[in-house]
Amino acid sequence: MRPLKRELWETLAVCAAIALLAGCASGIPLKESQPAVRERYAAYAGEPIRQFNWLGDYYSWEPVAKDELVVFTTPSEAYLLKVWPSCPDLIFLTGPIGLTSTSHTVSAGLDSVRTERMSCPIEEIRKVDYQRMQADLRREAQNKGPPGSGASPQR
Repeated sequence: MRPLKRELWETLAVCAAIALLAGCASGIPLKESQPAVRERYAAYAGEPIRQFNWLGDYYSWEPVAKDELVVFTTPSEAYLLKVWPSCPDLIFLTGPIGLTSTSHTVSAGLDSVRTERMSCPIEEIRKVDYQRMQADLRREAQNKGPPGSGASPQR
């Protein structure tokens, strides 16, 4: 009876390996890694600026590093904010955030990103050319074509 158990475990291990390999070859894209997301935004971020206008509400936000996040003031206007290193790891934030401002202006060195438990002073602000980034991503996706289409990048 003991060899049967061993055969069963071996069969299960082979089935699990096949399922894992099938999942890897399925063509389903994996979620982009956090460093890749950060690098993508940083590539389209301009030089540091002192401040930006803000009407008290934001469209969305996305953590991109332990001390950086992207805040969208509108669906097409984004800012890469770097906070002081003493703040908690922003990657793990799940709740809402807030921004402090003075006279509808968020300023580096003066204002903060507010979390549920902490206020994180903003060290640096960089405007992201989000429209150009989206256009480049669309162009890249078109050049790749759908999986298995045989489309090659245009030059």
